[in-house]
Amino acid sequence: MRRRASRLVRLLVTLTAVGLLCLGAWIAGVLALGLPMATQDLGPPAAGLDPVQRAAITLYLLANQRALHQPAGDPQAALELEVESGETAGQVIARLQTAGVVRNSLLLRAYLRYHGLDLGVEAGRYRLDGGMTPLQIAQALQTARAPEILLTIPEGWRREQIAEALPADQLDFGAQDFLQMTESHPTGYSFSGQLAAAPNLEGFLFPDTYRLNPDITALELVLTMLDNFERQVGPDLRAGFDRQGLNLLQAVTLASIVEREAVLPEERPTIASVFLNRLGMGMKLDADPTVQYALGRQPDGSWWKAPLSLQDLEIDSPFNTYKYPGLPPGPIANPGLSALQAVALPDQTPYLYFRAACDGSGRHLFATTFEEHLANACP
Repeated sequence: MRRRASRLVRLLVTLTAVGLLCLGAWIAGVLALGLPMATQDLGPPAAGLDPVQRAAITLYLLANQRALHQPAGDPQAALELEVESGETAGQVIARLQTAGVVRNSLLLRAYLRYHGLDLGVEAGRYRLDGGMTPLQIAQALQTARAPEILLTIPEGWRREQIAEALPADQLDFGAQDFLQMTESHPTGYSFSGQLAAAPNLEGFLFPDTYRLNPDITALELVLTMLDNFERQVGPDLRAGFDRQGLNLLQAVTLASIVEREAVLPEERPTIASVFLNRLGMGMKLDADPTVQYALGRQPDGSWWKAPLSLQDLEIDSPFNTYKYPGLPPGPIANPGLSALQAVALPDQTPYLYFRAACDGSGRHLFATTFEEHLANACP
């Protein structure tokens, strides 16, 4: 029995040795044949891989070579990926799999490991979708897009306020550079002829939230806002302006006044009707925001003085609609879409006057006669 056991042990040792020799030969064969084949398609492997790792990953990639060139996930799946500093490749791939951008996470990870790219992913923003191949996703993950800058321009701001809101620490230009560009009159727009008659680009810097590249220039930002105006103020709006007897510059100027006067959005068409009625009768507009615009920056740093004094109403400026009839020479702010729509499609009213209600709600009381207007005054 002991002799038989001894023979069995020797046999097992012999078989193990043979197995190891075969494994070594297999690895050598892969390294000799598989790696050159993979290198032609995948490029050279990372130098840090040991022979066994190189062989195993190479065989796996060769076996899945076709999948490397096919969509990695659902072509309808897309992801704006924000990678935080220190996030691992495994964590990133898991998020891609959850979003449906990647089906076979092992394949993508093996490819990254093959190239030594699995230690981490550069922090930043990536735009990926399931229609990309694993090769394309791996390549995209090596170059983060510069983080976008979000710039929100509220309706009714004047161009100086926009300039002051620019994140100077994130852009290569400052407020004065922006203001200088708004003094120009770019050509190439359907409204360029109107711009030529305006004092500057006030009113045409369309309020919106903009996603900016950090390397954008002041001129490019201005043109981006003008492009937005071109898109938003289409044929229907312009036809509405024509029906009110206004050209585009006049309509934008009136809309900027409506924007500054209205507190409640639903009142904009009614306020527009008051000003259009007054214009039609040759009455002065008597609009406080035009005086505020003429007064400019106040000692406290604000741009829109309130309340106004009787002396303020006497300021000698072409923008003072208490002193000069008709519309001012140009817009006093940058109106939003609803204010422009209110001018294009105003309410049909007999009103010639309005004033703020006394309840602090922001609503206005409208009147047809001056006597009614006086009766609406606060006690």
